[in-house]
Amino acid sequence: MSDPSSAVATPSSDQRLAKGARSRASIARHAADVASVEGLNGVTIGRLATDLGISKSGIATLFGSKESLQLAAVKAGREVFVAQIITPSLSEPRGLPRVRALVDRWFAHVTEPVFPGGCFRTAALTEFDSKPGPVRDALAADHDAWLTFLTKEIRKAQDQGALTGLDPDALAFELDAVISAANTARQLGEDTKVAMAQSIVARLLAS
Repeated sequence: MSDPSSAVATPSSDQRLAKGARSRASIARHAADVASVEGLNGVTIGRLATDLGISKSGIATLFGSKESLQLAAVKAGREVFVAQIITPSLSEPRGLPRVRALVDRWFAHVTEPVFPGGCFRTAALTEFDSKPGPVRDALAADHDAWLTFLTKEIRKAQDQGALTGLDPDALAFELDAVISAANTARQLGEDTKVAMAQSIVARLLAS
């Protein structure tokens, strides 16, 4: 009969697991930084090993494959987006104030980017939109979840009498398209087009 205590994690094993989780998170975040500039195809075990001064075998042990590393980068990018845009906006009252907060923080994410290459989501979606597979599926699911959330917040604003006469799904799509275009303009150094995008969004939310 096996010893029941053998199934209980020891303090040393807990520490190893915690260290491994921290290492994974740190590597995944750097992978997202690299991907924002060079694309997810630029995320390789060899590249990250060189950047971070870690052995290839160490990274391979944590992630197993380039695809797993890319998926971890997508997850890291999503976590940053949620932390920078969604979570702080939830403290705003439901309705138009929250929609405006989401959009304002979204623009800040573009104009004062956390990632060196600008908005991770925009760059990754453009790169993988025509490449079937798990990475594309993860990006598409993340994008769909964001638009679904934004659409629900627009509907809540409409329930309170704001943004009336507009199709919530179409408005969310328009906001996404304009702010994604603003990210491209910002990366190209076209500040006047970023300002133009902000004016377009202001008009959309003034309806």
